[in-house]
Amino acid sequence: MRPTAARPRTTVRPTAFVALCAAAPLLLTACGGGSGGDPDTLKVSFKQSTDNSVKVMDTYLAGIKQQFEKAHPGKKVELVPIKAPDAEYYTKLQQMLRSPRTAPDLVYEDTFLINSDITSGYLKPLDPYLAGWKDWDRFAGTAKAAAQGEDGKTYGVPDGTDTRGLWFSKDVFAKAGLPANWQPRTWEDVLDAARTVKKEVPGVIPLNVYTGKPVGEAATMQTFEMLLYGTNDGTSDPLYDKDSKKWITAGKGFRDALTFVETVYKEKLGPDVADALDPNVGTRVRGEWLPEGKLGIALDGSWLPQDWLEGSGHEWPEWSKELGLAAMPTQHGQAPGKVSMSGGWTWAIPAKAANPDLAFEFVKTMQTKANAQKWYIANSGIAVREDVASDPAYTAAQPGIRFFTDLVEHTHYRPAYPAYPKVSTAIQEAMEAVTTGDASVEEAARGYDEALRDAAGGQVTSQ
Repeated sequence: MRPTAARPRTTVRPTAFVALCAAAPLLLTACGGGSGGDPDTLKVSFKQSTDNSVKVMDTYLAGIKQQFEKAHPGKKVELVPIKAPDAEYYTKLQQMLRSPRTAPDLVYEDTFLINSDITSGYLKPLDPYLAGWKDWDRFAGTAKAAAQGEDGKTYGVPDGTDTRGLWFSKDVFAKAGLPANWQPRTWEDVLDAARTVKKEVPGVIPLNVYTGKPVGEAATMQTFEMLLYGTNDGTSDPLYDKDSKKWITAGKGFRDALTFVETVYKEKLGPDVADALDPNVGTRVRGEWLPEGKLGIALDGSWLPQDWLEGSGHEWPEWSKELGLAAMPTQHGQAPGKVSMSGGWTWAIPAKAANPDLAFEFVKTMQTKANAQKWYIANSGIAVREDVASDPAYTAAQPGIRFFTDLVEHTHYRPAYPAYPKVSTAIQEAMEAVTTGDASVEEAARGYDEALRDAAGGQVTSQ
C-alpha cells in the first residue's frame, strides 16, 4: 500500500459521474460509497491490491472489523475496497468525496495527496478528536507533520511510513561476478553493475527504475526524487523553496536525474519500454521478476516483503537469503552518502462523512499499540508509533526492517503542498519523454518548466 501514482484531477459533472458509474465496472464499488444516513453502519474505503492473491490490507481490516463490532454492539462496518492501480484509486476516491451520497465515513489517503484534498474541502480536520486521544502523543512528529494542512490542522492519522533503497538478486550478481555484499557509492556504480549484469547474464533485466505517467507517483518518488535529492541540489529542497513559497524550475540536478533515467532505457539496462510503462509493472517486480531471478537490481521500497509473507499469495520465504539490500548512493558519493525518500498513508475522515464520530472510534481501534504493530509487520511498514518502533518484537519480526528503519536518518519528504500532484505529473511526463526517446533531456526539462508554471499558478523560481 504505497504511494505509486498521481494523475491530474478530472472534473466530473454529476450527470457524467452517474454515467461513469453505470459504464465502468471498476467504479461500481466507488459509486456505492455513502453511508446513506444509517448511523449504525460505518463505511470504510481503502485501496485493494490489483493482484488478486495479495490480501494484506483485506485480512487486516477484516480483523479490525471483527474487533470493532464486538466492542460496539449494534454497529456494523462495511468495507468498501477500490481495486485499481494507484492513479485510478486517487481519481475514484476524489470522485467519491465530492458528494454526501458517495462519501464513505473513513478513507485511506496517501500523504502526497492530502493537502490537495484539504484545499478542495474533501477532508475533515481531526484536531478535536486528537485532543482527547492519549495515544496521539505516541506518534512521531515527522509522521504527524505529513498529515497536516497548510492551516496547521491535522487531517489524517498515519498508519506507517516507508523508505527506499536498492534490492538486488544475489544469484544474478554471482553469475555476473558481482559481490554479494554490494554497496554502491555513486550513481555510476549502480549503472556499471547493471551494465555488467546485461553483459554477463543475458535474459535478465539488469535494473528496474519506475518511469512515466502510467505508474504515476512510483516514477516520481521511487525513481526521480531518489535521484534528485541525491544531487548537489539536495543540500536544500530541490523542488520547492520554502522561504519564497515557490516551486523550483529544472536545474542541473533535475537534468542529471533525467539523464540517469535516459541512460537506463537508452542502453537497454531496464525493462522493455512497453513493460516499464505498464501501470501494473510494480506487481511484476514483486510477484515475478524478483522471485524468479529475472531482475538484477530494483530501486524500490521497504514494503516489498509484504507480498512474500505466508498467506500473501506470493510466498517466498527464501527472499532474505536470495536478495541483498543496499542504500541508494548520492550522485557522486558526496555527504551524507545515502539518500532515501519517505511517504506513507493516513486514515482520514471525509468532510461529507455521515458518521465521523464512529469513524474516529474505528481509527482508535486500528491504532492500539497491538493492532498498529500487527499492521506494520504485515505490511512491511516502518513504525510511526514510537512505542512500537522501540519494541524488540517489532524490530526482529522481519528481515530488512532494521535496514530500512536506519535509512530514516537519510530520508527526505516530498513538498506535499496543494500543487504537488500536478508537479508530480509534470515530472512523470518529463521522465516518460526521455524513456521513450521522444525528447532529449534538455527538451524534457524545458517541457517540465512550462508545465510547472501552469501547475503552480506561476509561483516558480530558478535555482
